[in-house]
Amino acid sequence: MKKVVLIFPGQGSQYVGMGKSLEGHPSFELLEKANKTLGYDLSKIMLEGPAEELTLTQNTQPAILTYSIGLYQKAKEILDEAGIEVSCVLGHSVGEYPALVAAGTLSFEDALKSVHNRGKYMQEAVPAGMGKMYAVMRVPAEIVEKACKEVSSEGNEVMPANFNEPGQIVISGHADACDKAVAWISENFSDPHKTVELKVSAPFHSSLMKPARKNMAAFFNDVTFNKTTIPYIANIDAKKYQIGTDGDIVKDNLIKQIDGSVLWTQSFQSLDDDTLCIEVGPGRVLMGLARKINRNIKVISLDKDGAFDELKEALNS
Repeated sequence: MKKVVLIFPGQGSQYVGMGKSLEGHPSFELLEKANKTLGYDLSKIMLEGPAEELTLTQNTQPAILTYSIGLYQKAKEILDEAGIEVSCVLGHSVGEYPALVAAGTLSFEDALKSVHNRGKYMQEAVPAGMGKMYAVMRVPAEIVEKACKEVSSEGNEVMPANFNEPGQIVISGHADACDKAVAWISENFSDPHKTVELKVSAPFHSSLMKPARKNMAAFFNDVTFNKTTIPYIANIDAKKYQIGTDGDIVKDNLIKQIDGSVLWTQSFQSLDDDTLCIEVGPGRVLMGLARKINRNIKVISLDKDGAFDELKEALNS
């Protein structure tokens, strides 16, 4: 049987109405549990919007987590029935939190409170307008890294934030440094390429997130981190952590992840060609990235009609 790996998407995959597909299944109760845990009506924002409220980082992150765990619970029933064990889990940025719920390290409630606060801390870390993020397309990683290094100075820094796929790297940092890095690339890299400024509320995964990292480390003092029951691949180093990894190691990885790069390309490249990946969360962003990283790996997105029938069929083939 193929290895089954669960992949969990991050911010940017959310949409108003996510969660409706869980209606009629016990996992739909997670939405009410989320409301009680957070003390406000997250489910209404998820199901009805408005979009402006859903895209507030402190709402987006728990909304993605809640829907992802709902889909995970539905998928787990099918996997258990087929007698299949998940060989590992990984998540993109905030997607690492539902991945760690699946891996037994975090409870749903603790993960929910963590990502709500993570979103709030990240938003509060940088005054509006101080930071930027750009997607850099069709530029080799070493050129992007060199550009960031060349233009950065103390108090004006830019760095690679997300290695999404070989042809797409996101840079993040001070607005001026980001603009300079983009200019440096256009002056020093002559092959066809493209840079796009991202509509984001803060420069995530950059050194400007240090205040958020500090706040998150303090918040984690009251969170229980259990040993992993499923291997997971961490964003921060693309390393696979085996079953029984101590919770403190996982906690440390999550703290570093706040202002560190998301090594998604490197993480996905470590999977075998015959892996069956299940995208557990809103949208199909990770399926798109997977095609650019390794076309041999089959990915099933659970956020579409007929997805669970497709999953059953794939497991039986």
